[in-house]
Amino acid sequence: MQLYPFPSQMLWCNADIKSIADLKGKKIRTYTASLGDFVEGVGGTSVTVAFAEVVPALQKGVVDCGITGTLPAYNAKWYQAATHAYTMRVGWGLAFGAINMKKWKSMTSAQQKLLQDAVNKLTDQMWTETAKEDDIAIACLTGGKCPIGPAVNMKLVKPSAADIKVQKNVVQDVIVARWAKRCGEACVNDWNNTVGKLVGIKAVAAK
Repeated sequence: MQLYPFPSQMLWCNADIKSIADLKGKKIRTYTASLGDFVEGVGGTSVTVAFAEVVPALQKGVVDCGITGTLPAYNAKWYQAATHAYTMRVGWGLAFGAINMKKWKSMTSAQQKLLQDAVNKLTDQMWTETAKEDDIAIACLTGGKCPIGPAVNMKLVKPSAADIKVQKNVVQDVIVARWAKRCGEACVNDWNNTVGKLVGIKAVAAK
């Protein structure tokens, strides 16, 4: 019934990052298989570090960068150890909301419509709010106007068009391919008949 986001996931580095090419050879904190695939796809090393341990890990050189959401990076003070904000969006923290089917079927069609309309409105508002929170957090982290606390001065590094092209290739050739191999033929078919058509990415399992 509902798919809603948490803030955009981006890269926060204690290293001189100018482009996606600079991620090669870097040790990068990840927390999902797909993020690990992204890091390996750009030539980095995926490292699992608990969220609360990222700042000391950056300080000690256990990792060079960490991936987390924009607002969490600010609230958890990753800027105490990270110097560069590389604002390539590598995903969202997504949540799924559903209702028990027995309960749903016990409702009248009017009640179902009322509930679904309200959930749809709430979902749209949450996506809009997430975009606002991204802008606020990035401004706070990179010396801009900060309505939620003191601004800090991480170096803002925006991905170039060339960076985005590399990222798309990694998504196609590494992330989706590895996911397809893990998930199996049924997943591949579902993807290619639905989401794949929308985003223009065909799933083919990595060999």
